Formats: sequence, C-alpha cells, structure tokens
Amino acid sequence: MHYSVLQKELLEGLNIKEDGIYVDATVGYAGDAAKILEKIKRGYLFAFDADEKAVLYSNQKLEKIGTNFKIFNTNYINMLEVLKKENVDFVDGIIFDLGVSSPQIDKKERGFSFMQDGLLDMRMNNNEGKTAKDVVNNYSLNALTDIFFKYGEEKNSRQIAYLITKKRAMKKITGTLELVEIIKEACGSNYFYKHHPERKIFQALRIEVNDELNVLEKTLPEAIKLLKPQGRLAVITFHSLEDRIVKNIFKKYSEVDEMVKGLPNIPLEYQPLIKLVNKKAIVPSNKELQENSRSNSAKLRIIERV
Repeated sequence: MHYSVLQKELLEGLNIKEDGIYVDATVGYAGDAAKILEKIKRGYLFAFDADEKAVLYSNQKLEKIGTNFKIFNTNYINMLEVLKKENVDFVDGIIFDLGVSSPQIDKKERGFSFMQDGLLDMRMNNNEGKTAKDVVNNYSLNALTDIFFKYGEEKNSRQIAYLITKKRAMKKITGTLELVEIIKEACGSNYFYKHHPERKIFQALRIEVNDELNVLEKTLPEAIKLLKPQGRLAVITFHSLEDRIVKNIFKKYSEVDEMVKGLPNIPLEYQPLIKLVNKKAIVPSNKELQENSRSNSAKLRIIERV
C-alpha cells in the first residue's frame, strides 16, 4: 500500500485551478496525481517517472478518473524537453515528491530495503545505468568514503568503506543483507543498533546510483521558470541534503539581486522570480506520523511565481 505523505497540505498549497496545466515530476504510484486529476476537469496533467512499473500502474489508475493526462517513462531531468515537444511553454503548478515509494521499498528485488534480502540494485529505472552493486564493488576506498560521508552523513564512513574494499577483494558483494552485515561489523553492534548506519549508507548509495541531488539542483530552477504568474511549485523532501538544495534555490530566486539591493527602483530583470508561500517547511501532523512512520522526515516547501 502506498501512502501519499503530506497530501492534504500539498493539494491546498498548490491552489489548483479547474482548467490549469499541472506537472507531477515524480508520479510514483499516482497518489497525488489522482487527486490533482480529479480537480482539473478542464485542465491537463503531465507526469514523469523513471520507474516503468510505476508508470504502468499509474496509467491504469488515472484512466479510471479521466483522459486528460500523459505519463512519460523518463526521469524528471527531461521534463523541459518533453513539455516543449508537447507545445507546453508554461504551467500552473508542479509537484516533486522526492521519496522512494512504498512499493519500491517493499519489493526486495529492487534492492532499496536494508531489511529484506535482495540484489544490490537501487535504480529507479531498472533498464539503465549503474547499480548499487557496481558502486560497492568498483568504487575506490576514497570514492566510497566520500559518498557515504557526503550523501549519508555517516561519521564511520571511512571504516565502512575500508571493510567493504577488504571483503570484496575476497568475493563480490551482491546482496542487501550481506552489505548490512558488513556495515554492522565495521561499526560494531553497539553503534549499529543505536544509530542505524545502514539507513544512511543505503540512502547514500541510492542517491549516487540515481544521481538524485545533481538532477534536483539542475531541474528545480528550470521548473521555476516554467511557472505562469501565480503558478505554484511544491516540493516534498525526505532528508536534509535534498531539503537544503530546495531551501537554497528557493531563497536565491525569492530575493532581490545583491547588485541592486537598496535601489529605490529595482529594474524588472533584477526583481525576485518567486515568493515563498510558507516561510518554514511544513511537516506532517502527529496524526499522520502515527498512521505512517515513513513520513517522519518529510518536509514540504511551496513557492509562487511572482
């Protein structure tokens, strides 16, 4: 069962118009997309996902609601290019829900879960790109240390990376639980059960495999420029690295350019492109946290095009 995090707050914040054009950059299993489609009887929805299974499922789900939508089986980094081909220059709203969906985590063969045994894969698109197995077995000690520290913010990154390089010299590391055992051995049981470094290492590998942070950093400014005046963009993040990127980009585009700050009349091209709808990130309510523990790190930020 897939549970859409912060859905009520997201839909309210999007300020949906019945005849608007909307984009779901990470359609997943269409939890949010279905609600948007119900509200835009005379509008249109474009959706994106690199995961082929998610696209097939979402198509079937959305067809029961309406025909005014299209889903593209591609990463949202290609959003601008795809929309251009569809003759769409501006849209009324865009959402990014950056979490891994529950069906992806629950299918052990996808390799996202550190609680079930599966192959180390972690690709959002099963058909292309490197896998977590490739990263674990081929990256140098320094490269692994950097990834674990930068993307996982794990203080024992060096010793985990070191033990991985030692173990893989004897035989390739292929399974999720095999990797969990190595992490546990590297950190010691006491630290392992107290601080759960396996969560951080799996997060780091997933980010590396899918190039998640670079894709977000490149696409978010393009998405802002796609918005019509009063158009809104909402982003749900699930860890501090993503949230920091979103917060910094929103800050940059919502402030007056340093060069002209303080001038009595600021030229149009130096004025902010957006305003923050919520100054502080919106977090799940206690009720939602009780219903769905996976929502506990979620943060929602919304902006409006000026």
